[in-house]
Amino acid sequence: MSLKYGIIGTGAIGGYYGAKLSKFGHEVHFLFHKDYEFVKANGLQIDSVDGSFHLSNVAAYHHTTDMPQCDVVLVCLKSINNGLLKEILPPLLHPNTLVILIENGIGLEADLQEQFPTLRIAAGLAFICSGKFNPGVITHQSLGRLVIAPYSCQDSALLKQIVDDFNTAGIEATCSDYAIARWKKAVWNIPFNGLTVVLNTTTDLLLSNKATESLIKSMMIEVIRTANSIGLEQPLRESFADTMIAVTKTMPPYSPSMKLDFDYHRPMEVYYLYSRPVIEAEKHNLDMPLTRMLEKQLTFIDSLRSE
Repeated sequence: MSLKYGIIGTGAIGGYYGAKLSKFGHEVHFLFHKDYEFVKANGLQIDSVDGSFHLSNVAAYHHTTDMPQCDVVLVCLKSINNGLLKEILPPLLHPNTLVILIENGIGLEADLQEQFPTLRIAAGLAFICSGKFNPGVITHQSLGRLVIAPYSCQDSALLKQIVDDFNTAGIEATCSDYAIARWKKAVWNIPFNGLTVVLNTTTDLLLSNKATESLIKSMMIEVIRTANSIGLEQPLRESFADTMIAVTKTMPPYSPSMKLDFDYHRPMEVYYLYSRPVIEAEKHNLDMPLTRMLEKQLTFIDSLRSE
C-alpha cells in the first residue's frame, strides 16, 4: 500500500523532504503560508548539492480544511507555532495517521500528546543544511539524513515503509530509540543555534577559533552527561561531541535555523531548544549551567526584538 503524505510547514525542511518524496512518485500534499500563490503559479524549486530539480505541479494548499486525510503528516513548523496544531492538524487525521514532528527541541511530542491523547506520534530528527531565502525556492546546502523515532507509535511495518519511502527518494533515513534521537540532536543544536545568535556568526567561524571550539565541546559534553544521567537506553559516549564537531567542520559556512530567525527578525525557538532541556534536567536534580546561561542570553535578545 502506498502512503499519502501531508506536509505542514513547507519551508527549508518540509519543502525539501516533501519535494524529494513527490519527485519519486509519492503522493504529497503541501500546506503553504506566504508562498501559496507563488507556488500555485510557478511550482517548487529545489536547488540542491545532490542535484537540483523543479516540481511544476504541486499539490499546494492554503488551509488544511482543503487537504485530504493523510497516512503520514510531517510537521515542519517552528516550534513557537505549535499552538496552531490544535486547529490545523485535525482535518488531516484519520484513526491511523502518524504525525512526525520534524522540529528542534526537547519535550515536543509529550506536549502534543497532551492535546491529542490518542494520536500516534513520532519524532523526526533532520541532520541537514537547508534554507528558504526566496518564495518557492529551497536551497539544500549539505547533508540531509533523517532519523525517525517512535514516541507513541509502535507500528513497525508502517515505520519501515516510511523509512523505505525516504531511502528510495534519495534521503538517508533510519529508525532510532526516541530519547536517544532527541538528545543526540540536542548535542548539536544547543551550542550551535544559540552561539551563532549571541556571537552573530556562522558555524565555520565558531570552529575556526580555539576558544569557541572549546566552549562548543564543553556545551556538548554537558548535554551528553545530562542525557545519560536522565537515563538513556544506550548511554552516549562523550566522544560523540568530537564526532559532531568533525562533521560540522565538513559543512559549508552555515547559519542554523535560530540564526536565520534572528537575522530575519523572527521570534526564536528558545523554549524547546533551551528552557525545556533545563527544566527536564531539574526534574532529575541536574543542572545545565552553560545551557542555562545561553537560554538567559537568548531570552534577553528575543525580548528586545519583541518590544
